[in-house]
Amino acid sequence: MWDGTVMATLLVVFRETLEAGLIVGIILTVLARLRAMRYAPNVWSSVFLAVGLSLAAGWALSLATQATQGQWEKGIEGVISLVACGVLTHMIFWMDRQAKRIRPEIELRVETAVSRQELAAIMLLPFLAVLREGAETVLFLKAVAIQNSGAVSLAGGLLGGALAVAVTALIFVGGRRVPLKPLFRTTGVVLLLVAAGMLAYGIHELEELGWIPQLVYPVWNINHVLNEKEGLGSFLKALFGYNGNPSLTEVAAYVAYLAVVMGLLRRTSPLPADSR
Repeated sequence: MWDGTVMATLLVVFRETLEAGLIVGIILTVLARLRAMRYAPNVWSSVFLAVGLSLAAGWALSLATQATQGQWEKGIEGVISLVACGVLTHMIFWMDRQAKRIRPEIELRVETAVSRQELAAIMLLPFLAVLREGAETVLFLKAVAIQNSGAVSLAGGLLGGALAVAVTALIFVGGRRVPLKPLFRTTGVVLLLVAAGMLAYGIHELEELGWIPQLVYPVWNINHVLNEKEGLGSFLKALFGYNGNPSLTEVAAYVAYLAVVMGLLRRTSPLPADSR
C-alpha cells in the first residue's frame, strides 16, 4: 500500500543512499583510472562496516526510545523530531553548496592516498561518507516513525535503496548521463516539506509537556473534513506532518520555516547538471 509512510521512507533512504553511492562511485572510478583496483576490496569492506554500524545505531536508538514512558517519551520524541529537522535542513543546503566541489576534493584525496600507499586513508574516506549518510538515515527514519506510531516501511526502504543503487550504477557502470540537478532539487524541496512536518510535530510534543507555549489551540479543527488518522489525511500526516487541529505555535513555525528555507534555497547556486 502506497501510504505516506512508504513514501517518506522511500524518499529518505533514496536520497541518503544516492549521496553515499555517488561518493563511493567516485572513489572506485579514481582507483580504476589509477590502476589501483587492488584497493577496491578495502573500499567495500569499509562500506559494509559503516552500513553495519549504522544499523546497530538504529537498533540502539530504537531500544532507547522504547524504554522511555510518559513525559520522558514525549520529550525525547519531540527533541528527536526537532534535531532531525535541523540535520535534514543542513544536509540539503550542504549538498547544494558542496555539489560542485565534492568530486574534485574526493579525487584529490584518493590520488594522494594511492600515491603514498596509505591504506588507512583509502578505507577511511568511504567509511566516513557512508557512516555519515547512514547515521542521518537512522535519525530521519526515527523521526518518520515517531510521527507514525513507531512505524517505518520496510518496502519503502528497500525500494528507495534499490532505486539509488540503480541510479548510481547507471552513472558509473552504464556511463549514462543522469539529470542529477533536477533530481536533487526536486527531492530536496520535498524533503524540506518533510522536515517542516518534523518541526511541527516536535513542537506539538513539547507543547503537550508545557515546554513550549501553545498560544491558541486549536487554530482550526478540520478533522471532520480531512482526518489526520485516515485516508488522505493519514498520508499527509506521515509524509508532511499534517495536523487537522494544530496550535498557533505549530502553524507559525511551519509557515516561517518553509518561508525562510525556500527563500534561502532559491538564492543558493544551482546544482551542476553533471555531478558525476
